Amino acid sequence: MKIMLVAAEASGDALGAGLAKALRAREPGVTFVGVGGPKMAAEGVESPFDIAELSILGWLEGLRAYKRVKARVADTVALAVKERPDAVVLIDSWGFTIRVAKALREALPGVKLIKYVGPQVWASRPGRAKTLAGAVDHLLALYTFDAPWFEAEGLSTTVVGSQALHVDMDSADRARFRKGRGLAAETPLLLILPGSRPSEIRHMTPVYGEAVALLRRTHPGLEVAVVVAGTVAADVTARVAAWPFRVHLVQEDEKYDAMRAATAALATSGTVSTELALAGAPMVIAYRFDGLSYAIMKPFFTGKFATLFNTAADEMIAPELIQKDATPEKLAGAVAALLDDPEARAAQSARQTAALDKMGRGGRDPSEIAAEAVLKVIGARG
Repeated sequence: MKIMLVAAEASGDALGAGLAKALRAREPGVTFVGVGGPKMAAEGVESPFDIAELSILGWLEGLRAYKRVKARVADTVALAVKERPDAVVLIDSWGFTIRVAKALREALPGVKLIKYVGPQVWASRPGRAKTLAGAVDHLLALYTFDAPWFEAEGLSTTVVGSQALHVDMDSADRARFRKGRGLAAETPLLLILPGSRPSEIRHMTPVYGEAVALLRRTHPGLEVAVVVAGTVAADVTARVAAWPFRVHLVQEDEKYDAMRAATAALATSGTVSTELALAGAPMVIAYRFDGLSYAIMKPFFTGKFATLFNTAADEMIAPELIQKDATPEKLAGAVAALLDDPEARAAQSARQTAALDKMGRGGRDPSEIAAEAVLKVIGARG
């Protein structure tokens, strides 16, 4: 059996690696081909190109990168035609993977196409559910509230759950992080998670720096830690070095310790909000797009919230400050409200935890469920 896995971003690379490992556990003779990053490479998926060039966000960035994306789509399809896999699993990255799916339908009409992570049609552009239904054979969805949108268009769907809900926080150690940084137990600590894409770092880091400067005027004892993990680590480190106050840099292997240790967090919208909620950290969410991209995209946003657990709970648990609201003043005010009120922090943390339960926390490993579904679609032993 040969399965092709296609991921175009770091988050998809992690999902692909987990799926490959789970598939091999069920079908020891399976071989893999495809597109991915270092985690998938460790599981035997050798990518024909570096997926870092496909980390694109926003309409303007997409337009600028169109020729590059088109070329990588062609490379991916050529690999599939050469290898003739039994199925192709297209992981996240809507703009890239939907193009690959449509091209594969023409090049290899008999191959089974499976999408792993559907577009967030409950938040924007619901018409994508119909588009996906016409392009693939099956969807592996992350959340129960995803499924009805796609099933209504006739696309068979398996809800596998989110890997982010299965992060092991049991070994995360609040005291270890604080001791390692020389911080007393009662010292207020703000953890900043600026994002994982170059555009996010470019837009958000200056705003966060100004917000902290404002906070430190009213909270002179505030300590600040910034996560510098992943492919943007060097960029974040360089930008934070210019901030006129001490910053504790947090590497990937101590990120969860820092989440446990934080009094509050300031985070760029994304999967990290789920991890923070698992760690019990009350947070403020922010996001900024390129101005023209946002103006183009805004009419397509139909959801109430940007944060997944807010969506699951259907209420604003963590404050969201998006685009024009993501100002240093508003961010500082929202964070100060948490720093100044222990009861507010405890209440928000409890509500975040309850929302995670609605998202499916505590279920089976998503990679195992996804592997079973893939094998069933192929027609093999599930």
